[in-house]
Amino acid sequence: MARNPERRAALVDAAIEVLAREGARGLTFRAVDTAAGVPAGTASNYFTSRDDLLAQVTAQIHQRIAPDPDDVAAVMAAPPSRELVTELLRWVNRRVAENRTGYLAMLELRLEATRRPELRAELTRVMREVRDEDLRFHLDSGLPGDRTAVTLMYLAMTGLMLEQLTLPGVVPDEEAEGLISTLVERAIGPEGEK
Repeated sequence: MARNPERRAALVDAAIEVLAREGARGLTFRAVDTAAGVPAGTASNYFTSRDDLLAQVTAQIHQRIAPDPDDVAAVMAAPPSRELVTELLRWVNRRVAENRTGYLAMLELRLEATRRPELRAELTRVMREVRDEDLRFHLDSGLPGDRTAVTLMYLAMTGLMLEQLTLPGVVPDEEAEGLISTLVERAIGPEGEK
């Protein structure tokens, strides 16, 4: 098995691109080789199977779509408030639009996980860790809203992301901004409530 970590990372990035563009059925070693601009057969030297490739994509995709820590620090410089929660969710929504490929690939992984028990188990583990970390971040930052409110906002934002990635005309961007404000207000209550 090949051991070049840079090439492996490039192949995983290419797989994310293929997954977003072609869906899980289009994710073949040949398609990954083509997207990465490497000779035919390269991906099969790095991954033992398609399941191995999907597992590597699952492990890598969150690093690709994760915000830069400096950007997070800049946003979090404001005092904890309902307005900051609203701005954070709007920021997440903008990030989805800016990294459409990564989020579409994540949706494709979720769909493929419904057909592959091993992938479902791994993706569930990864997504649970991400969700738990997001919840911990929210609560540790002193932002308003309890565990239930944060979970409701997570679920609502996931639905909004799905609409905007797959059928963007259903909820236009200008309407999404207002919906996010209303979501935060209803989920965490009036300013000053914890």
